[in-house]
Amino acid sequence: MPIAVYALTAGAFGIGTTEFIIMGLLLQVAADMQVSVSTAGLLISGYALGVFVGAPVLTLGTRRMPRKVVLLALMAIFTLGNAACALAPSYGWLMAARVLTSLAHGTFFGVGSVVATGLVAQNKRASAISTMFIGLTVATLLGVPFGAWLGLLLGWRAAFWTVAVIGVIAFAILAVFVPGNVGQDDKPTSLRDEVAVLAQPQLLLGLAITVFGFGGLFTVFTYIQPILTRISGFSQSAVSPILLVLGAGLAIGNVMGGRFADRGLTRALIGTLAGLAIVLVVLAPALGMKIPTVLLMGLLGVAAFATVAPLQLRVLEKAGSAGQNLASSLNIAAFNLGNALGAWAGGITIDAGLGFAALPLVAAAITLVGLGVALWSVHLDRRPVSAAA
Repeated sequence: MPIAVYALTAGAFGIGTTEFIIMGLLLQVAADMQVSVSTAGLLISGYALGVFVGAPVLTLGTRRMPRKVVLLALMAIFTLGNAACALAPSYGWLMAARVLTSLAHGTFFGVGSVVATGLVAQNKRASAISTMFIGLTVATLLGVPFGAWLGLLLGWRAAFWTVAVIGVIAFAILAVFVPGNVGQDDKPTSLRDEVAVLAQPQLLLGLAITVFGFGGLFTVFTYIQPILTRISGFSQSAVSPILLVLGAGLAIGNVMGGRFADRGLTRALIGTLAGLAIVLVVLAPALGMKIPTVLLMGLLGVAAFATVAPLQLRVLEKAGSAGQNLASSLNIAAFNLGNALGAWAGGITIDAGLGFAALPLVAAAITLVGLGVALWSVHLDRRPVSAAA
């Protein structure tokens, strides 16, 4: 892989850390801000909705800017937003700071995915996307457990200050290693051509697959700290090591998903979504047993991030060349809308009195909706062929 792809990985690590770090700090934030755990969980939903809104708006607004400039500007927003989170005096200010930070997320991953695929051969595009998303998996593997540990040791604000420092480092790496002329040979796309991609039914189905297929994960992941402590019986200090197991699974699944998608996108799409649903169903009865829970956390990570490259590449293929920037960013927005949906569904489940133990089954149901949409989309792909036969 070109070194520029790994520079994008560094940026993805920074942004991924701030997206997920709150999950290991949920109980501390709730206590400090004097809100319920489900209300604290809305900080994930608020971030995700910020990505959903910010991704298409910023992508269209920056479509004629040099891509390196766009990436650096987004990393600067990310860094300032995390500093604001660390300084937030109240829950409302913390939510506002999270939303500010989220504005950089979708466009960074969207533009970054297009840049990454443009730097490699056609048959390596999914692998380039998965390489960039390694930053996201490493953020979960190391950043989130470290944040949970740091939050337990020094308080949750220290974790956000650390992420702001990571943003400064990522900015420097992008400035040095991403070529200044990246994307300059691409033909400028008009606003009309960019937006026209939204009229393609298969693209819209691809976005729906992402929302529901990936969204189920966050019904569990958002509340992973209370699930592990209150249902599985682990101590607070055990949460970080278990998150390391989950993060290791994410890293493995990310690489596997890219390789599967390069070999056969449709098979990878259907297979990974089905695998994620199965793991979530199996997780539900296992939560009361410590060793099976730890093992299934690793397997959940593999199953979840194996879906990422197939979902992203599916949307890029359906967008065509004219609308790839917008489509890529929209799919990142769809990932985050799924995150918000999952977090919201989890909160509703908890508030309804079903408890944390019910979350994996609710998550599986959401993922199965995504699988159903995927099967319908694939059926539509094949229907003209059948008619011709």
